[in-house]
Amino acid sequence: MKNLHAGPFLRSSAYLLSVHLTALFFFSLFRLALFLTSDYRFPDGISSDYALQSVAFVRGLWFDNVIACYILLLPLVMFWIAGWFGYAARWLYRTSAVFFILFYSLAFAVTAANIPYFAYFFKPINSSIFNWAEYAGTTAGMVFGESSYYFPIALGTALIIAFGYIVVRLSHTFYPPQSHLPHYKSGYKYTAAVFFSGAALIGLCLFGIRGRRGYNPIKVSQAYYCNDAFLNQLGINPVFNLLTSALDDHRKENRALQLTPDNEAVALAQQFLHRSGIDGISPIARRVEADSTRPRKNVVMILMESMSASLMQTFGQEARLTPFLDSLYRRSLSFSRFYSSGIHTNHGLYSSLYSFPAIMKRNAMKGSVIPVYSGLPTVLKDNGYHNLFFMTHESQYDNMNAFFRTNGFDEIHSQENYPADKVVNGFGVQDDFLFSYALPVLDRRAQSGQPFFSVLLTISNHPPYVIPPHFRPHGTNTRTEDQIVEFADRCIRDFMTEALARPWADNTIFVLLGDHGKMVGTPECESPQSYNHIPLIIHGKDIEPRIVDHFGGQVDLAPTLLGLLGIGYVQNDFGVDLMKEQRPCMYFTADNLIGVRDSSHLYLYYPEDGREIRYRTDGERMQPAPDDDTFRHMKAYGFSMLQCTEYFTRQQQTVNHTTP
Repeated sequence: MKNLHAGPFLRSSAYLLSVHLTALFFFSLFRLALFLTSDYRFPDGISSDYALQSVAFVRGLWFDNVIACYILLLPLVMFWIAGWFGYAARWLYRTSAVFFILFYSLAFAVTAANIPYFAYFFKPINSSIFNWAEYAGTTAGMVFGESSYYFPIALGTALIIAFGYIVVRLSHTFYPPQSHLPHYKSGYKYTAAVFFSGAALIGLCLFGIRGRRGYNPIKVSQAYYCNDAFLNQLGINPVFNLLTSALDDHRKENRALQLTPDNEAVALAQQFLHRSGIDGISPIARRVEADSTRPRKNVVMILMESMSASLMQTFGQEARLTPFLDSLYRRSLSFSRFYSSGIHTNHGLYSSLYSFPAIMKRNAMKGSVIPVYSGLPTVLKDNGYHNLFFMTHESQYDNMNAFFRTNGFDEIHSQENYPADKVVNGFGVQDDFLFSYALPVLDRRAQSGQPFFSVLLTISNHPPYVIPPHFRPHGTNTRTEDQIVEFADRCIRDFMTEALARPWADNTIFVLLGDHGKMVGTPECESPQSYNHIPLIIHGKDIEPRIVDHFGGQVDLAPTLLGLLGIGYVQNDFGVDLMKEQRPCMYFTADNLIGVRDSSHLYLYYPEDGREIRYRTDGERMQPAPDDDTFRHMKAYGFSMLQCTEYFTRQQQTVNHTTP
């Protein structure tokens, strides 16, 4: 009787697995069709590297399995519950077959539509297609009137019919013959066996939906594995991309910011930045001339986690937390009034590398549709640089892998590359390991003779703090929060000491800045300035030490560095070269508010309710102040830059070349 009772659930499990594997095979057929019909030409070295190309299909199966597991879950639960009672009926198989045919027909239709969509836009199908819903007639005319669309339409139709036929046949094949259908007879062994085996299958299905281990479920970033844009996108399941992009659109932080009319913001930005624009690029684009007399130098950028200026004795910190940074600050080109664009790491990376301001809570790097920007990495790449990014954590965190590979970086080094025993918490390895790992990689790049640009993103100064047992902090620093800052400073000291002893150091510019600040001391107002006020230190053999006192921000880093390198380019961003231009004030955001700061005023604005707060400042002291022309000018300055960022991003005017 035991075998008879186990039979129905075993047969239904085999049926579900057969449908699941068939669906994965059909998804792969669509991917192969996209691969074979694309006009994309691989660059030399990739066109004959079939092993590299095959990885896209393997990663594609990974993403296909996520969608297939979503579809599988409900029928699996249904058969599991029936299995508790040794129950099997033809209606269960028929219902599940209809369910599979319906949902996979929708999935395959989207996947077939992805073939012409990708050919036209060079990106997987996404939520932008919903914008065509109000033009149904025009859209239908476009689809059925273009002969090149006939193949994906025919392919999708044929595979949907074939899949439906196979599912129906499988439902008949695995349905137990009447002679094998037992009468239910209770028994705890049987119930326990079906319960635990079914629970295990459901657990595997849920894991398939999540797509991976780790603290984040699978994201589009996981499909990116090389420097070829076609292969990186080939592995993305179109249904996955469509659904996740639609969810991204409805996130609160991604809603459009409306501070002032777009046309007024553009006019003001042109006035404030002294630019007239370039047709086909943007109203603030301009050409920056090259200085051919300057040699091509390497650039090593250290983006220091939570490194507020308020942690340094240079800026009034009483404790001795950053002795190396304080010393380096005095021996370098340093900036005393430098501000982060936001209060999160993704804001610091986005603004420092691509010179666009951060918009409130929004993560501009995140999303299923990878945006394209011109910035420091792309300009350097165009000038012969090899670009490397080193992070401590998983590469898909904040969508970094996909975003940076799309926007100028050649190599990504992350937790996936490090020994498992070096991972100390959810954010990966500590700073000392990151630096020790990066040095030999930079040595090899230097030996190639090609100039390089490398970014090292630290993490130790971020909770949960992990202080290694070998580290001995200064005796007076007993708080963990102080000791970890001292440890971060020590790691940077050790790296810089070793790096400056390298042969390539004389031909390298070292850049150190905070990705954002952190709470230090007692907040002086609604927006603690220690969160946005950060150090910027530029050090190199031919860099004259001096302290620049006028205002600047992370958006200014790229044009300032390119100016020091003497590289000419088309600038299409919101930064200024701080060695040649001065800002009257600096703007920033802190999640739910906008701040604009000059030497004696601070203006704060809450877009959600229109609340405004004004302060006169004297050092760290803040006094409420009435509205006047200065505050109105600061407001116009900050609002115009942020609204233009919103507008240019929406219009996809984020690159430095003429759009077709």
